[in-house]
Amino acid sequence: MPPRSDPTPSAGASQESAADRAYTYVKRQIVTAGYPGGTLISEGEVAAAVAVSRTPVREAFLRLEAEGLLRLYPKRGALVVPVSASEIRDVLDARLMIERHAARTAIAAGDHHGLAARLRAVLAEQDDPAAPRDAARFTEIDQRFHVALVDAAGNQLLSAFYASLRDRQLRMGTAALLHDPHRYDGILAEHTAIADVIDGGDTEAVASTLAAHLAATRATLSGTLSGN
Repeated sequence: MPPRSDPTPSAGASQESAADRAYTYVKRQIVTAGYPGGTLISEGEVAAAVAVSRTPVREAFLRLEAEGLLRLYPKRGALVVPVSASEIRDVLDARLMIERHAARTAIAAGDHHGLAARLRAVLAEQDDPAAPRDAARFTEIDQRFHVALVDAAGNQLLSAFYASLRDRQLRMGTAALLHDPHRYDGILAEHTAIADVIDGGDTEAVASTLAAHLAATRATLSGTLSGN
């Protein structure tokens, strides 16, 4: 699949350094599967796409290597590191613990009706029939759904940690949708169920519904690794 075109820079974006622009562009391509795992990219192609010289691209590559997204090969380019089975397991296990805790906290505080309403508002945008089913857009909104749930706990440390998983989650979510387009409908149904059980205030039902949702995501991502 060809990389997504780089959008026209805004006034704010024009203030970025050349290295920052290259970094933002490449990271966006990786997260949205414009550069799938296993792709070898060169400084020259990125420099041409972002309209900068190779030196800032090299700086961007080094930053992305430090984040574990690229593996550099001198004189050859940079390999986009594929998502691994252990990364999927670690991210989804962390998400389940945090999201279960957040839901239980909101219910204990009596905020479950308000939380359910906030989740349904995000879900309505995600399920907009007028919007095209674009994996990147859908996954961005999916992320907002889960962030709304986590933020309901009112724990800034947990919210900050969850935010640190954002790029990994976006990358995995996009990959899952591209691998299995049926996941669009599956996710919408699962999100509806999550909002419903939170509204009902049943902590055990919330825990099992969240577990089922993330298990379905895990199964789809495992399929992307196996090539099935």
